[in-house]
Amino acid sequence: MVPLLLVLLLVLLLFGLGFAVKLLWWVAVIVLVVWLVGFVARGTGASGARSRWYRW
Repeated sequence: MVPLLLVLLLVLLLFGLGFAVKLLWWVAVIVLVVWLVGFVARGTGASGARSRWYRW
């Protein structure tokens, strides 16, 4: 009975880990798209030069 419980626990852990990794990939893709849109659609400053849309 204990080996069966250990195998079921391992399967549950690996399934949860796979779901978390897939979720993190989707978050990374969304952040990349937002960054690219912000990079392309940045405004111009008073001198007509394109300014940075971030503050770093």
